Amino acid sequence: MTPQFPADAAPVKLYRNAKSGHCHRAELMMAFLGVPYEPVDLDMANGAHKAADYLKISPLGQVPAIDDNGTTLSDSNAIITYLANRYGAADDWTGRTPVEKAEIQRRLSIAAGEIASGPAAARLVKVFGAPLDHAAATAKAHRLFDVMDKALDGRTFLVGERLTLADIAGYSYIAHAPEGGVSLEAYTNIRAWLARIEAQPNFVGMARSPLPKTG
Repeated sequence: MTPQFPADAAPVKLYRNAKSGHCHRAELMMAFLGVPYEPVDLDMANGAHKAADYLKISPLGQVPAIDDNGTTLSDSNAIITYLANRYGAADDWTGRTPVEKAEIQRRLSIAAGEIASGPAAARLVKVFGAPLDHAAATAKAHRLFDVMDKALDGRTFLVGERLTLADIAGYSYIAHAPEGGVSLEAYTNIRAWLARIEAQPNFVGMARSPLPKTG
């Protein structure tokens, strides 16, 4: 039986930046699980993420963080894992077999590694003006997308035929890769995978940023 959100509980507070893909992972997970949540947009430009009260919730001063009726947690992959186990049919999201569990964990590692240093980093440069090596991030993104596009050939989702944490962790920064100057045009299977996620009931998108100028 799938756990339900308690009727007498307050909505989960989601501390976020509305244009952060890490934050969107948590938002997307709660939307798919039907968990009520209250977005709390932090004024990060003025240091709200470094305020003493917020550091009690997120000791490293990072977003996202959640406050689930007194249970506080930071780190997007930790948050979606918690939500799956607390409010979902956990094995559906985290893996039904040892191989599925391992594969999903590998995808979470890719989200924290190659996605963060590839398409996410390229987007940081173009959207937020981060002083990172855009050419290196773009090259890393295309190497990752080449592998992913082949892996998705004949697959509905990244692990098996249902949505899992692998898809939640991967979606946001890949869907918004063009905002960082990383085209998805050559990756037919990735684009079809993104469309399948976006067609799911209760899907919620992330705020779009203008595409960078070319030429």
